[in-house]
Amino acid sequence: MQNEQHQPSQLPITSRERVLKTLRHVEPDRLPIDLGGMASTGIMAIAYERLKEHLGITSGEIRVFDMGQQLAEVEPEVLSRFGVDVISLGNSFGEAPESWKPWKLPNGVDCKIPAGVDLRPDEENDGWLIWEYGIPVQRMSPGSLYFSEAIHPLAGLTTPEELQYVPRPVISDDELKFLEMRAKALYETTDLAVMANFGGNILETGNSLRGFTRFMMDLAKGGAFTEDLIGGIVETQLKNLSLFLQAVGNYVQIIQFGDDLGMQDRPIMSRSMYQKTIFPGHQQLFQYVHQNSDCAVFLHSCGSIRPLIPDLIAAGVDILNPVQTGAKDMDPRQLKEEFGKQITFWGGGCDTQHVLPFATPDEVARHVREQIEIFAPGGGFVFNQIHNIQADIAPENIVAMFDTALKFRYPA
Repeated sequence: MQNEQHQPSQLPITSRERVLKTLRHVEPDRLPIDLGGMASTGIMAIAYERLKEHLGITSGEIRVFDMGQQLAEVEPEVLSRFGVDVISLGNSFGEAPESWKPWKLPNGVDCKIPAGVDLRPDEENDGWLIWEYGIPVQRMSPGSLYFSEAIHPLAGLTTPEELQYVPRPVISDDELKFLEMRAKALYETTDLAVMANFGGNILETGNSLRGFTRFMMDLAKGGAFTEDLIGGIVETQLKNLSLFLQAVGNYVQIIQFGDDLGMQDRPIMSRSMYQKTIFPGHQQLFQYVHQNSDCAVFLHSCGSIRPLIPDLIAAGVDILNPVQTGAKDMDPRQLKEEFGKQITFWGGGCDTQHVLPFATPDEVARHVREQIEIFAPGGGFVFNQIHNIQADIAPENIVAMFDTALKFRYPA
């Protein structure tokens, strides 16, 4: 259904219909907009608190759903203010208060964090630790705004035999029932497109288990250990994906995956290494979604990944995020010209490295209009800034960014 012409409608379309139209490369009435649909399209809690104050919103509370990146859940009033068309399956508003517990953001502002997070003071380094499975897995150092990995549990393994004893976590029945209930509620009580945040990382899971440098050496070396490690990751992800889709596939429109394949100036690995090591697993996962649901496949992959985009499309990616146009070889005009009929760009709407932190609101608005003029024609574009809004971003710039996107209308 690609490249259908825009057909004016007498009745306003819903947010869900708006997103689905642009995914089919049909021009809807206006740009679909995302803020917080997944953990790389959102806003840090410190910035969110300042944004709410700027907007005069005093209701609700600051909930940090992603401890590592310190991301806030975007509340319905803010979603409505900016015309947001997407909601995360992880959105928890409406949950019982006991699901959350008090904490303070690094700047001292009161917030809530998930009640199940085992957060303990780091007595040795005067920071914070998050514990799982009886060990500290994430650390926030003094003066830091983020948590980072504290341990790589498989760093010391060297043989395929050792991998046989590594546990492979599977989504529990209770969690699946809860996800199904939440997905059904979001589908039936909102008109927003629902994004199911699966993850399904292969490269990033290897990095977490082994450490970045060690896992990249594993990929370069190859051999039975690396093949078994990647095979185990993919097998576990496929098993969980099957259960996940059975639970939520009837209610969500987008399945979100993530694997950061790029750096600022090049892909993390050569195209031939990607094709040999990571692509087969990506293809299995993405095609499984297409074969077992009507959902679109969303891939978050930062950085300079232009050489890999043809492979990502071949693997089954429908949506690419964050579209880091400031990275090398990621010129927006070239991306739209080469791939705009094959893939939806979700992001690329505002440069969060060079523009959003430093420009005036008028300069932000002008930059956003330029990006929209490139990406919007023919559909296939959901507006979002490039990755998360960081803690120091002025609320005036955030408002200028989204208000500019919200004003855009496709020709009737």
